[in-house]
Amino acid sequence: MADSGGIAGDHLKSFIERIERLEEEKAAIAGDIKEVYAEAKGTGFDTKIMRQIIRLRKMEPNDRQEQEELLDIYMRAVGMMV
Repeated sequence: MADSGGIAGDHLKSFIERIERLEEEKAAIAGDIKEVYAEAKGTGFDTKIMRQIIRLRKMEPNDRQEQEELLDIYMRAVGMMV
């Protein structure tokens, strides 16, 4: 592929193809994750709660603690906790 407007066509094409392959892999992994959630749901687990736990586990402990404290403050403010 020839250069066009200062862009190396072969180099650009290789990047695009790599991204396309990774997008395909990402879609396959997303499907695998969906299957695991379905399996967990089939055995009686609440997948919404599982997703929350996974999100919280990704957080830094200090960030998680701050978020929990703010949630507590806000819930008290709107009368959801005594």
